[in-house]
Amino acid sequence: MDHMRVCVILPAAGKSTRFGSDKLGQDLGGRPLLLRTVEPFTRRDEVRSIIVAAPPDTIDDFRNRFGAQLGFHGVRIISGGVAERWETVRNALAEVPDDCTHVAIHDAARPGASDELLQRVFEAALVSDAVVPGIPVADTLKRVTTERFSSAPFDDAAEAILGEAGRDRATAPAVEATIARERLFAVQTPQVFAVALLRRAYAAPDLSGVTDDSMLVERLGERVLVVEGETRNLKITTPEDLDLIRQVLGFRPPTERPVHKRF
Repeated sequence: MDHMRVCVILPAAGKSTRFGSDKLGQDLGGRPLLLRTVEPFTRRDEVRSIIVAAPPDTIDDFRNRFGAQLGFHGVRIISGGVAERWETVRNALAEVPDDCTHVAIHDAARPGASDELLQRVFEAALVSDAVVPGIPVADTLKRVTTERFSSAPFDDAAEAILGEAGRDRATAPAVEATIARERLFAVQTPQVFAVALLRRAYAAPDLSGVTDDSMLVERLGERVLVVEGETRNLKITTPEDLDLIRQVLGFRPPTERPVHKRF
């Protein structure tokens, strides 16, 4: 794959709302989670450049925390978008070097991608201009109503004790339909695209509602190839996900320093 020159984009401008704190800085085997995500790409000969798109309002702090370690690997930090993920990717796409043939977009909070997965995706990108990894859906899927219904009696006494939190627990959506899971895949990253195709996709006048880069390619009517993903290629969204990826990768949680009391 000597003629393949890949620029990797890692959108990292999110607020980590569901995690509850800075997830990219969490310790993963003695290194920040973000660095663990970057490292597999630094070992690939096809990868010629890596761009991390950081939160624009805190980019100086981001550089202070991650700049030295990322800079060691030649990673560039740029300003991401303010509100939507597509803004962040579009900003990074403008910084892709002219000599790159492909762009790989990878979630900054997916530190578990193996070299074998990257090999599959990059090899497939030699024969297809758009490639995504995916896992066949194994669970039964239900579409639910937007309306919430009472799931248990809720009286004044319960409201007085639990407040709105209790009321939320006492209501739930209802099943609207069961979705057949045949031919359904849970899509992961890295998603790899020919540069020209991705630029054309991001030149669309309306990018609203885009949660996945391959969606834009699909809108052009272009084929997106799905290759085998990995269950270990988890996206860290909650603290429970972080616990799980530590187990998967064989990393222990950081030990707390002992508290020395003065008497």
